[in-house]
Amino acid sequence: MSVPQLSDEDVRTDQSTRQAKLKWVIVVNEELPAGRAVNAAACMAAAVGRAMPELLGPDGTDGSGAVHPGLPWAGCSILAAGPAALRELRAKAAEKDDLFLVDMPGQAQTSRVYDEYLDSLAGTKTEDLDYLAVSIVGPRNKVSRLIGKLPLLR
Repeated sequence: MSVPQLSDEDVRTDQSTRQAKLKWVIVVNEELPAGRAVNAAACMAAAVGRAMPELLGPDGTDGSGAVHPGLPWAGCSILAAGPAALRELRAKAAEKDDLFLVDMPGQAQTSRVYDEYLDSLAGTKTEDLDYLAVSIVGPRNKVSRLIGKLPLLR
């Protein structure tokens, strides 16, 4: 698993997100209540934004001159999956060298102190973690094969 390196040719703010060579998805546990699901997606987006700042397009200026921070030019689909499918998706994505994977174990939403989260994570084997969400960024065809026909989060 690595952060995909994007060339200038890969960053195309003049094309539809469906034409982008890169695909970014966030898959959330469909059993989460709305507030927890949105929190998980926002946390995934923050982690991806830090690792891949080139995913953000340039700032925009509106007709009144107000500046609006750049948004992801490749878009980001928020999908839903059950706990077992989410665990399987995470495992498959982790095996791929050309995909960037961010995950959110359940401990992330039950710990209010980050160091406690890290301690809990360190004491739990990967196969024993319950995932609330995963984010995958990589070549469109490879990400699409992994996610299959997962539905949009509703």
